[in-house]
Amino acid sequence: MKALTLSAPGTSDVLEYKEVADPALKADEILVRMEAIGLNFADIMRRSGVYPLRGNAPYINGYEGAGVVIDNNKNTMFKPGDRVGFADVPFANAELVAVPVAHVIPLPADISFETAASVLLQGLTAQFLTSDSHRVNQGETVLIHAAAGGVGQLLIQVCKLLGAKVIGLTSSESKRDISLSLGADHVFLYSEDWKAKTSALFPNGVDVVYDSVGSTMKDSLEVARICGQVVLFGLAGDKLELGNPLLIIANSKTITGGDLWNYLTSGEERVKRAQQLFGWVRSKQLTVSIPTLFKLSDGKQAHDFLESRKSTGKILLIP
Repeated sequence: MKALTLSAPGTSDVLEYKEVADPALKADEILVRMEAIGLNFADIMRRSGVYPLRGNAPYINGYEGAGVVIDNNKNTMFKPGDRVGFADVPFANAELVAVPVAHVIPLPADISFETAASVLLQGLTAQFLTSDSHRVNQGETVLIHAAAGGVGQLLIQVCKLLGAKVIGLTSSESKRDISLSLGADHVFLYSEDWKAKTSALFPNGVDVVYDSVGSTMKDSLEVARICGQVVLFGLAGDKLELGNPLLIIANSKTITGGDLWNYLTSGEERVKRAQQLFGWVRSKQLTVSIPTLFKLSDGKQAHDFLESRKSTGKILLIP
């Protein structure tokens, strides 16, 4: 099979599209021919060496995608031809992927491969962030960093579904427009004095800040209310800046981390959460933006586009 590989961490120049051995199936795995693969910022972090890569060189990145079962390996839960997706299976940047049965998410007939690969990882992330890391309630105020990004767009919509007021932060006017179109009540640019603008709207602070940047943590803590919460679920800024920790103590503010892997603990949990997500999409309560498509063989260009911060919504790799 063909796969997008790398032999050592580095820039996008380390990526190579080449022939590798087909996966060798274990007893609890099925073989899926990939139709669409989700590219996420975590893949950039793994490629650059910030996050670890699984397996041995040549490494295959990627954890999310959708496709068709071509070998059920005597597992009776699935049969060849079944349409499936997954959010947490390594080595996804390939034509064929060995998927543990417990990680398989059946796709409804009205959910396309592209939609599944666009929404599973980031949609399930938005879901657990608003139900587990912090339970968003009616009337709360929420501030979302990188609001026009893949997770940010879905977070806006889920928070509005749950009855919250939403402030989004973006880097450009075009991204501001996208965030407002998805229901954000207010959207500020990072180049503005967004902390002052937020404080003018909510003098007592916001209930929760969703921070995927890390280097913005000091500012996030400042705009959170007394006894408020900051949920850190990414490190796009490559570093974490807390400011004076005594202010966290004095104002009883809470920082919690968020990682989807800690919530997808069983096959039943994956399917249950995915069914709710697909239900939101089906009922049009959740709008999935049209993804940007790259051939898997053009993975370098896809990585460069994601790192340019010019993308909005999802980037998909198509084998």
